[in-house]
Amino acid sequence: MASQQGSGLRFVEIADKAQLERPTAHRMLKTLAAEGLVFRDEVSKRYSLGPLLIELGIAASRKFRVGELCLPYLRRLADQTSDTAFLFIRSGFDAVCLERIQGSYPIQTPSVPVGSRQPLGVSAGGLALLGALGDSDIDEIIDTISPRLAEYGSLTKAELRRLASDAQRRKFAVIGEKAAPGVTAIGIAIGNRTGIPFIALSVATTTARMTPTRIKEIEPFLKRAAEEIEQLMLPG
Repeated sequence: MASQQGSGLRFVEIADKAQLERPTAHRMLKTLAAEGLVFRDEVSKRYSLGPLLIELGIAASRKFRVGELCLPYLRRLADQTSDTAFLFIRSGFDAVCLERIQGSYPIQTPSVPVGSRQPLGVSAGGLALLGALGDSDIDEIIDTISPRLAEYGSLTKAELRRLASDAQRRKFAVIGEKAAPGVTAIGIAIGNRTGIPFIALSVATTTARMTPTRIKEIEPFLKRAAEEIEQLMLPG
């Protein structure tokens, strides 16, 4: 539902995507709607996220202010590179854009909007999160999200597996022309206190500007920011 928040989802789509029997899905949706966690439009009969999630999000944000914590580092990355800096968080098999700071470079690119979600591996942040996992987890995620990949620059399972392997090896990710046309980005994952990757930083610019030399210039800025954020989170 979160991935289709604009239009919502039909009951049969939810049951199929969740791999639930329809009577089971109907009971669950009825309960979630009664609690305000989902909303059913009486005209379109489609389901979307409910109003209670706003209250829960506000309550959770008091403890998990990840975006607020990372904003100074995003601003520094945007200043250092003159390009657009992003913060992504993992949500299941997706990467959600939490924050975006635009740099001063005169040619700005179409970019991932704040709040949008895409399959892990499509954006540089999502690819960094994917590449920070073990091989079996990577394979499972790619198998699960494979029906959605063609929407992103005709990305294939084989290509995504290769990109994830590259990210594993280099400890950072590079991907272009997938999340947005004409854009290439570099990303790095950040682990929580147990070492599990859950957020990622990335810097994006035009594909023509993101040369191998430029990637080498941006890489140390990203790594420094990731290390500093990781240290901040350790005591908490």
